[in-house]
Amino acid sequence: MKKLVYLLLCLPLFAHAQIDSLDTENSDVEYIFFEGDTIPHTAINLNEVLLLHKLKFDSNQDRKRYLILRRKTIKVYPYAKLAAERLESLNERMASIKKKSDQKKYARIIQTYIEDEFAEELKKLTRTEGQILVKLIYRQTGETTFDLIKRLRSGWRAFWFNSTANLFNISLKEVYDPENVKEDYLIEDVLQRNFQSGKLERQDAAIKFDFLELTQKWLK
Repeated sequence: MKKLVYLLLCLPLFAHAQIDSLDTENSDVEYIFFEGDTIPHTAINLNEVLLLHKLKFDSNQDRKRYLILRRKTIKVYPYAKLAAERLESLNERMASIKKKSDQKKYARIIQTYIEDEFAEELKKLTRTEGQILVKLIYRQTGETTFDLIKRLRSGWRAFWFNSTANLFNISLKEVYDPENVKEDYLIEDVLQRNFQSGKLERQDAAIKFDFLELTQKWLK
């Protein structure tokens, strides 16, 4: 099972019974009507909860690497989430603009705004933080950073950005692949734990994978 089933707490059902004495002061009651019968149904619907395994490490070195990865992931995830939100708004607005020239003009305005808003903060990222951010942008949008730049600006600008990033050993073409890359699975583990704790605001991934199945695979 991908996630836990909902827990449903029900009062006993009494067929052909009167309900005059049912106390509903502190309960939300739904009534199910059958021909000749009325059945009270009281239930509490709980939120879905993903059961996470207890963290175990083969060595102190592995534990340190995970903690460093956790710190960096928590730091850059909000930028990836915001990028996805901006992209969704941009796509919706672009769909309402019919002229391609006006679309490009609007895209340039938005991209310039985003760059001005976050450029200084992004410049402070380390190489590994930058690479994690690139991966998470793919997680949240389903597109590589390279392809986003290429689509929203121009192929030459995407090439130039990627070449510059490569000087710092960062690939803008990097994807997020927790099924085949152990580090990406660990990043997902960090995200799921911090979604549950409330430290990070959950945003569904644009790509599909089963975290529990991945956990079974990587923890064998």
